[in-house]
Amino acid sequence: MVRALVLLPLVLPPVVGGLALLYLLGRSGLAGEVLDAAGIRVPYTTAAVVLAQTFVAMPFLVVGLEGALRTAGARYEAVAATLGARPWTVFRRVTVPLVLPALGSALVLCFARALGEFGATITFAGSLQGVTRTLPLEVYLLGETDVDAAVSVSLLLVVVAVAVVALVKPRTQ
Repeated sequence: MVRALVLLPLVLPPVVGGLALLYLLGRSGLAGEVLDAAGIRVPYTTAAVVLAQTFVAMPFLVVGLEGALRTAGARYEAVAATLGARPWTVFRRVTVPLVLPALGSALVLCFARALGEFGATITFAGSLQGVTRTLPLEVYLLGETDVDAAVSVSLLLVVVAVAVVALVKPRTQ
């Protein structure tokens, strides 16, 4: 059930995900009333941008790590345990090094997905200049008034994406 909830953003339109976050964490939402009583306001804040982007990007991390853990199997962990390693030591010295390359790839995918996020962000966080406006939202707004500026910001997004991909390319041995 938890896996299905985490992977749900892969099949939901991002705007629907933003609305779900709004109805969960908004003032009259399920958790929002409790947060509001505590004086915590999440929607239309910088934290809302982070939550919206995490919501839509998290499935990429889960799928990447899940595949790495299934591929690695439990063989090495079982051997370490039979040699007397405690569970924390097995996790730290065997499991983590096995999944580290997949974790890096999954994090790059998450970042790339979050970098282009539009729907959930504008729905849950809005587009407040200097507070919640992300580059995709800026491109959208500039596209309505200044197409050349929109193209310039779009090219900035492309350069950032290429730089991330170039910096985390797989290392050959």
